[in-house]
Amino acid sequence: MPAVLFVCTANVCRSPMAAALFSAQLARRAAGVAAEEWTISSAGTWAVDGFPATAHALEAVAAKGIDLAPHRSRLLNEASLDAADLVLVMTRSHREAILAECPSAAGKVYLLSQMVGQTFDVRDPYGESRMEYEYCADHLQGLIEQGFERILELARLNHQ
Repeated sequence: MPAVLFVCTANVCRSPMAAALFSAQLARRAAGVAAEEWTISSAGTWAVDGFPATAHALEAVAAKGIDLAPHRSRLLNEASLDAADLVLVMTRSHREAILAECPSAAGKVYLLSQMVGQTFDVRDPYGESRMEYEYCADHLQGLIEQGFERILELARLNHQ
């Protein structure tokens, strides 16, 4: 089963929202592919294991019908990188940090924005207003919707 890993810094805002939004999109759109055939996860480059998503992150995705309450943060490690077929990061610095520690992951680590043919960082809403989280969730959802086929393609290609 293909595995997609979303990565941000603390794993309490962007990456858990992105993973949840992608899982929901997968359940809705993947023709002939059941969501349970995929492994979707998230982690943080500086995360502390066991923390819930922020309250604003919970609210931002709840407005889209997604329950993020079960999420608990986890630190990115080599085992999670090895298990992933595709690693989608929020910023260039996340990509650089991963490749510095694990150069063998180079062929499967991409900025989420690259899935729509662009190269930009997804702004971190941590510590900002609920409106900033809603904007971030909308932005993530747009990237996932527009880049959905590319995400599927790369994950399947690397899974073989």
